[in-house]
Amino acid sequence: MKERDYLEQADKLMERIKKGAFLTVKADGIVNTMIIGWATIGCIWQKPIFMIAVRDSRYTFTLLEKTDNFTVTIPAGDDHNKAVIFCGTKSGRDFDKFKECNLLSKPAKCIESPIIDIPGVHYECKIVYKSAMDNAFLNGDLENLYPKKDYHTLYFGEILACYETA
Repeated sequence: MKERDYLEQADKLMERIKKGAFLTVKADGIVNTMIIGWATIGCIWQKPIFMIAVRDSRYTFTLLEKTDNFTVTIPAGDDHNKAVIFCGTKSGRDFDKFKECNLLSKPAKCIESPIIDIPGVHYECKIVYKSAMDNAFLNGDLENLYPKKDYHTLYFGEILACYETA
């Protein structure tokens, strides 16, 4: 995929993200990945942006707060569904997800956080803005998504690179 095609492919990729995509972060020499199912790809501030939402209770949140970049790997096909399930239900505080799932990382082209070395689409993003959610704007319909009141922080990452690997 050509780097400028990230927006044209966004609708198709968003459908795959709903099934789970790997958000990977490196900070203080520690690499962790988690699964995201909520995200937005678009244009804001005249920049291509990948917006992710991470709850403050997540281990990845701790790492994101110590760095200015992240990657998102959207798997091609269903070959990595077991890894998606494991990484989406287990914490990096308790498990080495790479070891447990036989995942390998690969250096990114533009940033410190690596990509997951699997076939798929990879986004490399530099955090340009973040905003912690609070319940001030949530209506009653959304409160059931936050029974523990562990609201998300929204990270807006400028897309520095987007490419597909086979």
